Amino acid sequence: MSYPVGQVAGFAGVTVRTLHHYDDIGLLVPSERNHAGHRRYSDADLDRLQQILFYRELGFPLDEVAALLDDPAADPRAHLRRQHELLTARIEKLRQMAEAVEHAMEARRMGINLTPEERFEVFGDKDPEQYAEEAERRWGGTEAYAESQRRAARYTKEDWKRLQAEANDWAERYSALMAEGESPDGERAMDLAEEHRQHIGTWYYECPYEMHRCLAEMYVSDERFKAFYDSMRPGLAEHLKDAILANAARRTA
Repeated sequence: MSYPVGQVAGFAGVTVRTLHHYDDIGLLVPSERNHAGHRRYSDADLDRLQQILFYRELGFPLDEVAALLDDPAADPRAHLRRQHELLTARIEKLRQMAEAVEHAMEARRMGINLTPEERFEVFGDKDPEQYAEEAERRWGGTEAYAESQRRAARYTKEDWKRLQAEANDWAERYSALMAEGESPDGERAMDLAEEHRQHIGTWYYECPYEMHRCLAEMYVSDERFKAFYDSMRPGLAEHLKDAILANAARRTA
């Protein structure tokens, strides 16, 4: 029994482009091709694809996935045990993240004119002001902080909901391009990095490219920023940092 590429893409919830990419780099080469040269995938190929997607969901780069799957000393049960252990650890980490507020600087932490009930409705069960004192101590003397305070003080409940909806939509699209193997210096990744910069400029403060570069470094050096972005998808903080740097380079060249 074999399956065409479109059907396999539907099974796995990936794009045909992703499967073509996996074939091109030798990660998942279909066992057969029909008389017209079209890819056909066997059950063994589907097993390998499942393993690839498990590891990708756990944040492994494609080259590491290939090395793991092509290790002649490993067997499928060993892969499943390893993935189970990693998923269990990830679940625990995400549980811990859920108990902490994502970092103050990005949002939710500054003078929001909402009732306590509305704050929890918009942001969940964490107080958006938890890190407000630290944010003021670190950035209180900057114009960016002052501008962010001025804007946030004017936002209504609907403004914060719209801001969060935009951020969630961006996060979903960025996670999707990572799942497809897009490199940080790929066009889509850089375009989403530019969208990230413009989102900051729209809602918080003007964010020129040099400032965006500084923020990018902070996203990986500050554990709370890193936890915030990696909760969207493991490895996203580092990927986004590289995309921001690549985008700034192409825009300021």
